[in-house]
Amino acid sequence: MFKLFYADIKMLLRNKQALFWSLAFPLFFTIIFGFFFGGSNASVGTIGIVKESNTEIANGLEKTIESAGVFKIQNKDSVDEIKESMRKSQISAGLLIPEDFGNLSSEQGGQITIIEDPASAQVNSTLVGFLNTYLTQVDYKINNIKPTFSIIEEKSSDKTINYFDFVLIGLIGLALMNSSIMGLAIGMTKYREDQILKRITTTPLKTSKFITAEVLSRLLQNFLQVSIILLVAVLFFKAHVTGSYWLLYLFALIGAILFQMMGFMIASLVKSTSAAEGMAQTISIPMMFLAGVFFPIDALPHWLYSIVQFLPLAPLLRMLRAVALEAKTPFENPINILIVVGWIIVFFFIAMWKFRLAEE
Repeated sequence: MFKLFYADIKMLLRNKQALFWSLAFPLFFTIIFGFFFGGSNASVGTIGIVKESNTEIANGLEKTIESAGVFKIQNKDSVDEIKESMRKSQISAGLLIPEDFGNLSSEQGGQITIIEDPASAQVNSTLVGFLNTYLTQVDYKINNIKPTFSIIEEKSSDKTINYFDFVLIGLIGLALMNSSIMGLAIGMTKYREDQILKRITTTPLKTSKFITAEVLSRLLQNFLQVSIILLVAVLFFKAHVTGSYWLLYLFALIGAILFQMMGFMIASLVKSTSAAEGMAQTISIPMMFLAGVFFPIDALPHWLYSIVQFLPLAPLLRMLRAVALEAKTPFENPINILIVVGWIIVFFFIAMWKFRLAEE
């Protein structure tokens, strides 16, 4: 088994192109999301501002928008310039602060204009909400009114996390899933086409040892994947990992075993590399969007959530996020561990059964 393990490692290292893309694919995603959401970049989009008023209220509004960090600001000279920039996709919305804004003696002193792009619904709604909140506070101050209702914000955790941190863990799960399922499913069917599996089944080597050697060799690749993603995310995009790195690696590698077992199962059910690639993509692509890589799955309709929460990737991501973002251990909610282990056992026994009995 150990000789097969070393042989697998050599084969992985010799196939430099496949090794490069297995590492580069998740890294590209990490860099892209890092530029958008990493570090101190908390803005939802860029807006253009035409400021014609120099009143205290107008100046205060401009300073508040700049200091909030919700939007990136571009100063414009006219509404036409705003619309032209929106047409070129340089900004997502515009704000006109007219000459009389903030002049309480003028009938138009309380009106500002938002120029909206229908394609930027998130920026539009955020800008409207931001301005409504600010102007309501100004109204209360001018009229010396104390609000009747107020909000008290209480965080469930004192940990500092953002959307990039959430997606980062999803990208780790995505990397493990894609490389393990695609790599093993296609690799094993290639072995079949080259008659390698047929030769192996005629030797005393047990199927379980063959599978174990393949899994162990690919775990090194998975370890390298996770390490590169975390290194780039933490050093260059200031990602927050508040929990134990040891636990994060441990459960990430358990997840890698899960998807490798799935890869073996797929390889045992198809007869060609093209069929293996198609089946692997059919399984992994929907799971990428439904298991919580990019957004919380509790936002899905209840009937769909009740199904997708048991997909192999979903409990794995819940465990990894509990470790990385909340500094907890998955043992506090062992149901996720049971689901992952259950999937591993199912896939493992299907792979063993098919590899033993399939006609090669």
